[in-house]
Amino acid sequence: MESVVRIFSGTSSEYLAKEIAQSYGVGLGTLKVQRFADGEISPVILESVRGDYVFFIQSTFAPAENILELLLLIDSARRASAAYITAVIPYFGYARQDRKDKPRVAIAAKLMANLLVAAGANRIMTMDLHAPQIQGFFDIPVDHLESNTIFIPYLSSLPNLDNIIFASPDVGSTNRARHLAQYFGREMVICDKHRKRANEIASMTVIGEVAGKDVILVDDIIDTASTLCNAAKLLIDKGANSVRALCTHPVLSGTAIEKIEASHLSEIVVCNTIPLKRNSEKIRVLSVGELFAQSIRNMYEHKSISSLFIN
Repeated sequence: MESVVRIFSGTSSEYLAKEIAQSYGVGLGTLKVQRFADGEISPVILESVRGDYVFFIQSTFAPAENILELLLLIDSARRASAAYITAVIPYFGYARQDRKDKPRVAIAAKLMANLLVAAGANRIMTMDLHAPQIQGFFDIPVDHLESNTIFIPYLSSLPNLDNIIFASPDVGSTNRARHLAQYFGREMVICDKHRKRANEIASMTVIGEVAGKDVILVDDIIDTASTLCNAAKLLIDKGANSVRALCTHPVLSGTAIEKIEASHLSEIVVCNTIPLKRNSEKIRVLSVGELFAQSIRNMYEHKSISSLFIN
């Protein structure tokens, strides 16, 4: 009997899993996530997955229970004799803790990778890891999708592209900004920042000329929004005509949305790897559902996934 594709959703990403399943052309699999009185999670898959290709859609943003739920789902499919289990993690949480940058700290990204493999995942599918080298933390295949496949068509639809320039809000996002700058044949600048501590910026300077330009900031995560809002103000002070931003993962902690609405940013374009806490006129959301569905199809049919990217 031939294996079939079965797509399931964790509780944090059901909105996206429905899009992916619909785009793929299958119904979303049925499962139930039960909770005991003390809060323990007990997922149950309500259909047979024996010998099938199983895909669990679950971003691992806060709370931390989302990653635990995903691990339990993977374990349940493994014990139910699924042939191949793929954890589809549009936003891979804990990715910012990817190195030992001070004494006596955990490398959480590596620990998450170990847990996913130990639970029984045969493959990981994710998008825009905070650092691409995190793929090396896994001893199983990793399909690393690129948000540029979503952002480039959107940018191409904008008027007056001749006046744009790309900017990195920090040194860490330089490669992302450079990729887009090269694709559109435009220049780029860097906003060099220095932090006092996590989520707190001490100073920021612009490396490059932005006077008279429409600047597009490029980053993978927008958390408190302090970096982007400060960068936008600095760029406007340096003579930029306008500033908009492309950010894959809208974490948007605390008062981030309020900061954006009060900032010099004309628009922030994000992907729906994480659901917005509330809508804002300054935030535009683009769906990654079709890209993930096609990636799942190519994986199942043993076709190239990189062929889906825009280089």
